[in-house]
Amino acid sequence: MWEIIDKLDRLRGQARLGGGQERIAAQHRRGKLTARERLEVVMDPDSFEELDMFVEHNCADFGMQENRVAGDGVVTGVGTIYGRKVFAFSQDFTVLGGSLSESNARKICKIMDMAVKVGAPILGINDSGGARIQEGVASLAGYAEVFQRNVLASGVVPQISAIMGPCAGGAVYSPALTDFILMVKDTSYMFLTGPEVVKTVTHEEVSAEQLGGALTHFTRSGVADFAFDNDLNLLKQLRRLLSFLPSNNQTPLPRIETGDDPRRDTPSLDTLVPDDPLRPYDMKELIEKVVDNYDFLEVQAGYAKNIIIGFARMDGRTVGIVANQPLVLAGCLDIASSVKAARFVRFCDCFNIPLVTFVDVPGFLPGLQQELGGIIKHGAKLLFAFAEATVPKITVIIRKAYGGAYDVMSSKHLRGDLNYAWPNAEIAVMGPKGAAEIIFRNEIRSAEDPEAKLKEVTAAYAANFATPFIAARKGFIDDVIMPRDTRYRVIRGLRTLAGKQLTNPWKKHDNLPL
Repeated sequence: MWEIIDKLDRLRGQARLGGGQERIAAQHRRGKLTARERLEVVMDPDSFEELDMFVEHNCADFGMQENRVAGDGVVTGVGTIYGRKVFAFSQDFTVLGGSLSESNARKICKIMDMAVKVGAPILGINDSGGARIQEGVASLAGYAEVFQRNVLASGVVPQISAIMGPCAGGAVYSPALTDFILMVKDTSYMFLTGPEVVKTVTHEEVSAEQLGGALTHFTRSGVADFAFDNDLNLLKQLRRLLSFLPSNNQTPLPRIETGDDPRRDTPSLDTLVPDDPLRPYDMKELIEKVVDNYDFLEVQAGYAKNIIIGFARMDGRTVGIVANQPLVLAGCLDIASSVKAARFVRFCDCFNIPLVTFVDVPGFLPGLQQELGGIIKHGAKLLFAFAEATVPKITVIIRKAYGGAYDVMSSKHLRGDLNYAWPNAEIAVMGPKGAAEIIFRNEIRSAEDPEAKLKEVTAAYAANFATPFIAARKGFIDDVIMPRDTRYRVIRGLRTLAGKQLTNPWKKHDNLPL
């Protein structure tokens, strides 16, 4: 018996070494942790149980029968994060470059299937050279099996992808199908075709970082939701992200005693919005002051900055925040911001996370490029997402809510549950000056001093029509609230809406305007 135990210990030790000490050292020299080290950092101490440690590939072509390593380049198993079960796979770049084989894919699929059965999040740590060429179509079939499971798990359990090395070709589609993508600056890459292929086909010279690095996807393409300086920062923030999310689409949201008084006074909000309607202010200041302990986890902070999305807690429970940002493009909605916010709204609705929306939107961004780019259809995605959502929805109009953008931003007409406005809010088809120029055009033209007349009628229109009280009289605004009371009114609203039940008409699935 002791001989068997010694053999087991020896085999486990060999498996844990992956591609060997030399390759582990090379991984460290690149500033990267190994597959198992990453799991040790992200999981609660001593909680990770590895499965399929001894699986090997079954390829006998190209001399591969002489190159078998236990585990076959991916570590799979289950552990806990903040005490809650999480299934994970972590690709091991020290073994055949972390390339995906048929056996390797079966390991990944197994833990994905288990995660869906028991209702736990799936974490994928990607660090791979792509499909294992020696296995040909068997490797491609493995990718497709993973993709199919990503699709079936979507909206059932949260799926998080950490890109911590190369991720190229067909491999990028699995992360793209998951809910959130995290990347590391300078060491992680995502692209369908690498720099050499691009140079051959299009004659463009581009570096891997420019083509598919973390900053490229975080600030320009919108593919990455987060970008971090190193592996440790990513794994730490990944734990933070998961702390906001439920385990699946049927379990309650995690509740944390934050110790932050729901009635905490925030008088500085009374002076946050400038008197000049053209002057910007930072919407993030408002968000941080109304959420628990000023703790706001922004998602896609580097992309489409004219809209803010992210997670926070109010009264100890997770909420999803959507807010226009007046500091960028005056808070206008455009193609990128509409798609960014729509996907976030749909994620929150999948997992029963209430939506809190702060509105300061002068309209949709005008311009030829926006129209040619399909702003009509892309803007409709955000409208569709809010209209479809059945979770509790609370909206606060902070300053401007003009035109169709007023409707789109979780208005009462899209089944908003509680819609509030600050006293200075302007709710109208367009800004007072533009409205006055149309309504009073004849009076302005015939006046002795057209400019003075325009100012006069603009002021009159603003005083009588560009206020929240017109909408409040019609029941489109439930109450006009003082800025300093925003935190408590939102929390009280969330308490009122707890247990809300609303279902959409039966359908096989909707036809989102993609």
